[in-house]
Amino acid sequence: MTHKPIGRSRHRIRIRIAGVDEAGRGPLAGPVVAAAVVLDPRRPVEGLRDSKQLTAARRFELAELIRANALAFAVAKASVAEIDRLNILQASLLAMRRAIEALQPAAELVLVDGRQLPRIDIAARAIVGGDATEPAISAASILAKTHRDALMVALHGRYPEYGFARHFGYPTPQHLATLIELGPCAAHRRSFAPVRALLQATLELGFD
Repeated sequence: MTHKPIGRSRHRIRIRIAGVDEAGRGPLAGPVVAAAVVLDPRRPVEGLRDSKQLTAARRFELAELIRANALAFAVAKASVAEIDRLNILQASLLAMRRAIEALQPAAELVLVDGRQLPRIDIAARAIVGGDATEPAISAASILAKTHRDALMVALHGRYPEYGFARHFGYPTPQHLATLIELGPCAAHRRSFAPVRALLQATLELGFD
């Protein structure tokens, strides 16, 4: 009896790998947003990179391409109330878990930007700087950033005096000056030091 030599299969076995990243850990206001993306190798998206290295216009263009060509994607958030209750790290991981669990079809392996992993029942690996080296994570960073920016523009419509459409909640000099003048609104994170300090000062002065 003879045996044929075992060679490589003509059909490569592919697993669904999701890249995961978040946007909005540093701002003083608004939710933290996470995205999970499973890229389709048959429909690659050119030009993926860390969202921070892209212009706003290019991020928007790539976000549209990702949504049109990815095998699966999902975006989720953790609210300001959840950030204040859990802390920003745990709220970020919660948003990641929500995004991962919303993927259809589900991922079989998850690659997360950073050092921490959300609690999920899927094999996962944390990659420091992954948004610059793993295309799926880059895609997730772009979706998370563009989605959060849109949420902050919507918040600007409710609280135009704070300028959220310009600084997206980050502690710019303009934002800090407005906070000192007007105090925080409902969209601000009470657990973050600059906001907490203003609230404490208000209490010490005897104002409600």
